[in-house]
Amino acid sequence: MPTSKKKADQYNDPKHNYLDYWNGRDYENKSEIIALKRFLKGKHFKNAADIGGGFGRLCIFLKEYADKVTLAEPSQQQLDIGKDYLKDQPDIKMVLTQADDLKFKDNSLDLITMIRVMHHLPDPTKEFSEIKRVLTDDGVFILEIANNIHARNRMKYLIKGEKLPTKPVDIRSDANRNDEEIAFVNHNPKTVIKQLAHEGLKVEKVLSVSNLRSQSLKKVLPESAMLAIENVMQPTLAKAYFGPSTFLLIRKAV
Repeated sequence: MPTSKKKADQYNDPKHNYLDYWNGRDYENKSEIIALKRFLKGKHFKNAADIGGGFGRLCIFLKEYADKVTLAEPSQQQLDIGKDYLKDQPDIKMVLTQADDLKFKDNSLDLITMIRVMHHLPDPTKEFSEIKRVLTDDGVFILEIANNIHARNRMKYLIKGEKLPTKPVDIRSDANRNDEEIAFVNHNPKTVIKQLAHEGLKVEKVLSVSNLRSQSLKKVLPESAMLAIENVMQPTLAKAYFGPSTFLLIRKAV
């Protein structure tokens, strides 16, 4: 088992209440559920874990597809919030652990999700290695990427006459760029796919997610309309990496 790089406990800071963060983000949450349903349709698993799952936002949903669900989270504060959020779900297990040093046995999980975690991982090499270790040979790994080459960013780079970055882009303000602040990067999905392949993980399907993420659109379009459009756009615009979030369905390479 690899040695953890750094304790990922930044979300123990009282100012980071991840439950509060989701207020007003129903469209984003439901867009991610649409993507997960697409990837998981017709499948059922024995042991699922949501890595870096915060307070357990997706764990209740995952119960529809797995016999056992574990919330695997490096922040004790988030797990404490999760105890209340999941108070009616006593069968959902909680484990204090982080993605580069997982407290799971080899080949023990046949479904792993890691959503909204990659933006904290400038170099996900150890995390991918650990996920491969704990994933069963026929298991499924669903990864979400904060996509730096989405449509609006591509237009910005084009206007500036700059090439699209292949390396992670730090999107923190200058004032917050220090060793103690939480890393916050956007990735080029094409680079991430290569990193996964290097660790023996193969991408089978791609979806473009949260394609209509915009406060302006939320003011003029009803949520039901936005989600209906989102449902169509996810597979249609996947190869273009159109939206700000990219979902990958991954298996171990044969």
